[in-house]
Amino acid sequence: MTESSVTKLSSTLLDAITDKDPAVQEQVRRALCCLGEAQPRETLCACAKYLQQHDQLAHPYRAMVLRAMEAILSSCPSELDKDTASIVILLASSEMTRTKELVCDWQQAASHVLVAVGKRYVNQVMEEVLSKLQPGVVPHCFVVRTLADLSLSNAFGTVPFLPSILSTMLPMLGMAKHDAVRVAFCRALQHFSESTLEYLANLDQAPDPTVRKDAFAADIFSAYDILFHQWLQSREAKLRLAVVEALGPVSHLLPGEKLEEQLPKLLPGVLALYKKHAEAFHVSKSLGQILEAAVSVGSRTLEVQLDALLAALHAQGRSEARPCAMAPALRGGGCAVGDGTLLSSLVAAQMEVKKPFLLSSMRLPLLDTNHKVKRAVVQVISAMAHHGYLEQPGGEAMIEYIVQQCALPPEQEPEKPGPDSEDLVADSVRAISIRTLYLVSTTVDRMSDVLWPYLLEFITPVRFTGALTPLCRSLAHLALKRQEAGADAFLIQYDAHVNLPSPYAVATRLLVVSSSPYLGDGRGMAALRLLNVLHRNIHPLLGQRWETAIPLLLEYLDECTEETLSQKEWEEKLLRFLRDSLAAVSDNTWICQLSREMCKQLPCYNGTPQEKNFLYKCIGTTLGAASSKEVVRKHLRELLETARYQEEAEHEGLACCFGICAIAHLEDTLAQLEDFVKSDVFRKSMGIFNIFKDRGESEVERVKSALILCYGHVAVRAPRELVLAKVEADILRNMLQCFNTKVLGIKVETKDPALKLCLVQSMCMVSQAICSSTQAGAFHFSRKPELVAQMMEFIRAEPPDSLRTPMRKKAMLTCTYLVSLEPVLEEQVQADMVQGCLHSIMALPPEDGDEGCQEALYLDTMRALEDLLRSLLQRSMTPQSLQIMVEHLSPWIKSPRGHERARALGLSACLLRFFLEHLHVSALVPFHNLGLLVGLFAPRCADLWPATRQEAVGCVHSLLYLQLGYEGFSRDYHDDMAEQLLTLKDGLKHPDPSILFHACHSIAQIIAKRLPPDQLISLLLTMFEGLGDPDENCSRAATVMINCLLKERGGVLLEKVPEIVSVLRSKLQETRREHVLPAAQHSVYLLASKHCAAVVSSLLGSPLPLDSHTCTLWRALAVQPGLATQVLELLLEKMTRDVPFKESRAFLPGSTPDRVATLLPLAATCALHEVVSAPASGPAVLKLYPQLFAALLLRVSCTVGVQLPRNLQAKERRSTRSFEPCSAAVETLKALLLRGGSEDVVQRMEQEGGWELLKTSAEHEEGVILLASAMAKSAGPRLPTVVKELMRMQASVYEIQRVTSTAFLAELLNSNVVNDLMLLELLLDNLTAQQKDSCTSVRRLVLRGLANVASGSPDEVRAHGPQLLTVLISGLDDGDAPHSPVALEAMAGLARLLDLVEPWDLRSVLLHVAIRIRPFFDSEKMEFRTASVRLFGHLNKACHRDCEDVFLEQVVGGLAPLLLHLQDPQAPVASACRFALRMCGPNLECEELAATFQKHLQEGRGLHFGEFLNATCRHLMHHFPELLGRLVSTNLFYFKSSWEDIRIAAAMFTGFLLLHAESAHRPQVDLEQLLAALQLLLKDPAPAVRMKAAETLGRLAKFA
Repeated sequence: MTESSVTKLSSTLLDAITDKDPAVQEQVRRALCCLGEAQPRETLCACAKYLQQHDQLAHPYRAMVLRAMEAILSSCPSELDKDTASIVILLASSEMTRTKELVCDWQQAASHVLVAVGKRYVNQVMEEVLSKLQPGVVPHCFVVRTLADLSLSNAFGTVPFLPSILSTMLPMLGMAKHDAVRVAFCRALQHFSESTLEYLANLDQAPDPTVRKDAFAADIFSAYDILFHQWLQSREAKLRLAVVEALGPVSHLLPGEKLEEQLPKLLPGVLALYKKHAEAFHVSKSLGQILEAAVSVGSRTLEVQLDALLAALHAQGRSEARPCAMAPALRGGGCAVGDGTLLSSLVAAQMEVKKPFLLSSMRLPLLDTNHKVKRAVVQVISAMAHHGYLEQPGGEAMIEYIVQQCALPPEQEPEKPGPDSEDLVADSVRAISIRTLYLVSTTVDRMSDVLWPYLLEFITPVRFTGALTPLCRSLAHLALKRQEAGADAFLIQYDAHVNLPSPYAVATRLLVVSSSPYLGDGRGMAALRLLNVLHRNIHPLLGQRWETAIPLLLEYLDECTEETLSQKEWEEKLLRFLRDSLAAVSDNTWICQLSREMCKQLPCYNGTPQEKNFLYKCIGTTLGAASSKEVVRKHLRELLETARYQEEAEHEGLACCFGICAIAHLEDTLAQLEDFVKSDVFRKSMGIFNIFKDRGESEVERVKSALILCYGHVAVRAPRELVLAKVEADILRNMLQCFNTKVLGIKVETKDPALKLCLVQSMCMVSQAICSSTQAGAFHFSRKPELVAQMMEFIRAEPPDSLRTPMRKKAMLTCTYLVSLEPVLEEQVQADMVQGCLHSIMALPPEDGDEGCQEALYLDTMRALEDLLRSLLQRSMTPQSLQIMVEHLSPWIKSPRGHERARALGLSACLLRFFLEHLHVSALVPFHNLGLLVGLFAPRCADLWPATRQEAVGCVHSLLYLQLGYEGFSRDYHDDMAEQLLTLKDGLKHPDPSILFHACHSIAQIIAKRLPPDQLISLLLTMFEGLGDPDENCSRAATVMINCLLKERGGVLLEKVPEIVSVLRSKLQETRREHVLPAAQHSVYLLASKHCAAVVSSLLGSPLPLDSHTCTLWRALAVQPGLATQVLELLLEKMTRDVPFKESRAFLPGSTPDRVATLLPLAATCALHEVVSAPASGPAVLKLYPQLFAALLLRVSCTVGVQLPRNLQAKERRSTRSFEPCSAAVETLKALLLRGGSEDVVQRMEQEGGWELLKTSAEHEEGVILLASAMAKSAGPRLPTVVKELMRMQASVYEIQRVTSTAFLAELLNSNVVNDLMLLELLLDNLTAQQKDSCTSVRRLVLRGLANVASGSPDEVRAHGPQLLTVLISGLDDGDAPHSPVALEAMAGLARLLDLVEPWDLRSVLLHVAIRIRPFFDSEKMEFRTASVRLFGHLNKACHRDCEDVFLEQVVGGLAPLLLHLQDPQAPVASACRFALRMCGPNLECEELAATFQKHLQEGRGLHFGEFLNATCRHLMHHFPELLGRLVSTNLFYFKSSWEDIRIAAAMFTGFLLLHAESAHRPQVDLEQLLAALQLLLKDPAPAVRMKAAETLGRLAKFA
């Protein structure tokens, strides 16, 4: 390669350096390196010239070129001449300093180039770099870095320059302002110091051995001064690290006295960096170097710094995981308990003077939370109480501490003592404190004045609730002692004890906690006893009444337990006690004060909803007793404004309060509620713009719930004579206003279930209050429809699978009350009401008997539903109304769930009894719906649930008597036939099946005798509905009753036969019960025996696809062989008579018209399948086997891809079961084979998936082939007649039928059975005659059939060889299409026959075939490439080592395509290439090459293509060097291949050829052409292709 060629090659590679793919860029760089290794000078110059000519080239690409230059310089340093070095130095210097901004990768690469040149030409590099280092000007950052790196790479060449470099650089240190430049200076000083130390350590090898360390001392110290005193204080972490890295080597060059002088500051300064940097490696390394330098000069300063050094290093050694603060040691109880013991001893020592001091010393122990300490403190306080300490100032704190410990919750006490504890559970802090309080109160007389009445202060605060029981007991004891001492001592002077709670507060507190009498160790009884004792301090007039009332309450509690106590009854007793107390006082002022205190204490019970609700009731009771309306209004208003509406439990209490208050103050109560609704407080919560400011949306719903509930309680408790006047105007209007929210005039439906339940509950109360009024009958309730609609909306919104709230019960009770009021509801409204209520209740899962509350709620709800239905029926006692009601119940009577049926029958029986009891017939009218009702209830007499059976018989009994009633019989008339039902009813409790259905038969007989004739058809049709009953017993009962009715009265049903068949078929579609099918078959058989044509006509009119039950009815027609034969012939004639499909007009030009199946052949095919499937049809099938087989096979062929008629397409899409014309024909063919004794054929087809193949257009031929193969193997004796039938049909006008018959006959040649049956000649002649068929598929199948002779009759191939070869070779030239399927079949057939024909027959066509198939090697279609390559292999195999030169030329010409297509994207093509190359190897007469092919190209073995191609090219260039130019030219053709893998392989092939070619063969290759082709390949869209092109370009360097 000439120099210009090297330059052109370099330019090509350099132009590719801008590739977008990083991997390609790297490969281009490697290629440049390879070229540079061969021609370093020219390559370096080309790179330099390229960079100079492309000033605008982006810096990443410039950096890539510079890295390539560095690699070339590093690999060939000795071949670098001075001129080239000068060019490179100038270029790299320019690139490095072209821009002042830092572009690290670019400038770093240029710096590395300078360093690489500096290894050989250090002086020239130094001259250039130092020219960039001008005094007084801060140099470029990478100039400094280059000097630093150069000093490391060539210390001997650099150190002599250091004095001048340092003298120039040191003044610049103070000028450097940017951290990046400072870091570069630090790095330079570090490397200068390191190279200097290396130089001094190897003076014997140095060029100037006179260099001494002192020469650098002054400059280095100046640099040190700036680094340590200025730059080390920087905030930039990178700069600090750079400084500390430099200080280590620099310290070795400092004079000894200077280092000794600086160590006291240097060492602490470096140690301080440990705190600033998480990564301490560089700090530790530098510190080690400093310490080495200090030791080397014998420093004594280290002794002074040693402790600080060791401490810092020790901490650093532990701190990879940061030290966490050790938690303080848990303080043991020993010291504290010891202190307690000491205090106890001091207390007992009667140290009067020290009492204040000892009390003050208890402040800290009182704050201790340790349980041992607490017990010790309690013991100390007990000792203090006995010795008078608590009477001192500060003693109250000790008492409060005891009470606090009494109030500890029991659950906080440990169940078991800890491992370090010696106390028992009984000695817990709370238990000890309770005992101590009681003992101090009862045994220490001097404490009486201290504790009374001080302990009352702890009664009302909530935080002492847990201590109420011991407090009440202690106070009761103290009060009794005071009472015994006299009235003056007992009465509390509230003026003297300002902190004591008022009498109203004490009374309220004790009364409220009594509502939960068993909580807190029985605090209710303790509170009542204390209340009894304090009656004189509460009010003087209460004594006599409380002395009798409170003991009765205590006695009631003694008789009950916590489990048996009725909370509602207990609260009523307490409220009655309160009302009596208020009546006894009869002082409005006192009552108002008490109500005020009660309201004040409401927030104290926020944590105890039950007690708070009771307090609300107490407030209502108290306000009801107050005579001051102003006070009542004020308190009601405050209650509404301060209630915690977000707590749902509080709603009931607030509502009860208002309801109780309304008994005496109705007007005021309603006024306050209405005022609150209109108030700003309520409106704010409703405003859309303030919804998130004052109250949340959920709280708004809570407010509404509470208000609505208040209205309900007010209505139900208010005096009845006042309710009606207030209901619509005041109560309902405000209730609905609260519920129906309107935002910007639009009604917004609430989603809060609590609000809905409150509304329903309140509506129920209001409705009950209206109905209970004496004036309800004359009351016109105008809002009745609105309320009913609202209740139904709530009922429908309830979850269908659970009954958790009384919503349904309350809503239905409300509707029950409303139904009885005027005006009467519309019929549609009533229907919607009934349906909604039934759906809401009936669908509930069965009630669980283990959950008592749930069962009670369910029973209450069912009773509410019964009441509602009776109230509706009572308003219209007519048969039509009864039928409407039963129609509503009908879906539930037929429910698949037994509990739903039981509920529905129970409701039905209840309604029928109610209707019969209230029946009044004024005129003889027909009971026109009797048949419908009896047909609905009668089958239920066999229900699986015994209760349902009993109710069903009762329903039938009631219906028969209703019929008698409408016929004019009196109510007390007894019918013998009807009464027999009652005797049967007793036998249905636990019968076995035989008795059960016998009873059903008897019931049917009774019904048949009592039923009017006009009701018979309606009864039968209704019972036909019962065939699909989910309860199998009821379905069986329906069949029994139908048969009985048909037997008894079927003579009148002749005209109804079509209707009966239609209904039977439709009902069979709905049912899945096995017992129904035999009954239906029997019915159809009986009808067909008399009216066969009508039955068949009806069945043929059945909708397609046939449902399973219609199929069963078809099979019933095959019971008799004679009838089966007639049916088969008829259906065969109907299937073949009409055209199989019709073609619809194509909407788009050039599109294929759709084929739509005709209905009659399709229906006949489906019917034929069912008849053939019946076992009894066997003799008829055998008789018609050939005709049926041929007709069905061709029926299959002409239905492939055929669509259903339009009216069936939509139905098929909706159906889950697929239905296609072709599938129906295939299934019928399969059934024929099974019934005809060809089970093995069916089994083989199943195993090989042949049936599915038959159904698809693309694979239909394969399915036919599989069928023919199976028939040849398993049904040979039937083939002659079948073959004759098919040959007769080869002249069909339908192309697809000719294709199918040809495929079947062609496949028969694949089996030896044709020889046994003497069909070979017949089939060969038939197929040869079909060679000129106009259908391409037929011609293709002809060739396949002829090739099948090689498999079926290989011994006959030689006899028919010329004929077979002639036909197959002519197939290669079939038509003008480049990818004719006939040609493909011809190639596959020839590959099968070549090994069997005579050699002299083959030689004459060998070259022609090879030339004809060569274009297919590069075909776009995978099948053609595979077939042609594999046939080429067989051609090579056929002339193994004995081929003529002209054929050898074809082998050599095909070698390159075969090698390249080993990388074909299609695996079959690659596999064929492996085979072909293995076959070609022996013909090339190169053992090494053949061995390589055999080694690497075995089937199933992985192929490393690069390794294989490398070895192949090595052998080719060694044995066939003259092929270099031809192979390279062939590869150039494949550079343009559309397949990426082929282009990659072509580039690799070319590269390996060049790698192994000798220079002497260079003239064979047109390098200009090759270079141009590779240039184009470098622009390939695939990165992998570009990589291989670059790699090949690198190998061109060999020709340099």
